[in-house]
Amino acid sequence: MSARDDILASIRERKLRSAPKPSLYRAPAQHDLVADFVHHAQFAHAEVHVLQNEADIPAAIADLLRSKNLPAVIHLPPDAPDLPWESAPGLSLERSAPGSDDATLATAPFGIAETGTLVYAARRDAPASWHFRAGFEIAIVRAEDIVPHMEIALARLKREGNLPSTINFVTGPSRTGDIEQTLELGAHGPKNLAILVVREGA
Repeated sequence: MSARDDILASIRERKLRSAPKPSLYRAPAQHDLVADFVHHAQFAHAEVHVLQNEADIPAAIADLLRSKNLPAVIHLPPDAPDLPWESAPGLSLERSAPGSDDATLATAPFGIAETGTLVYAARRDAPASWHFRAGFEIAIVRAEDIVPHMEIALARLKREGNLPSTINFVTGPSRTGDIEQTLELGAHGPKNLAILVVREGA
């Protein structure tokens, strides 16, 4: 027998031992989904504000832009909610796609409390590219749409119909450490992310 035959014979003689099955994953209990979401989103360097009513959104947007010394201009996506924009005088609304120096608004159908992640399902009126254009994204998520885990968000999206062609999971502002292990913000999307968690409707 050749050395090759010896090696193959030795491999065939070995008895494979099945590894024990891992225990089922049990996610930690979460008693306050909003508080957990806020905690994890802030840990990922997102700025988070909890609003009592969606009527407070325009003024909150104006305050965010002012705090970052940005122009009072917000780019609205096609699916932007109908809000009382007149409550924020001086705030200009743009319906065009944002550029890298612009601020934009986005509505997340779900938030994930376990990781502070926003879930964006691509649709005709909510293109996936919207979340990668702007330098500053302001996201809206309703408190009732914050779910404990990713699997629940996916199940709800599927229950609403076929899963979309693209689902973006956004946790904090865009960053990478691939270049010489130096943290770079805005590599693949917004450098800054603010999240407005709304507890009630209008």
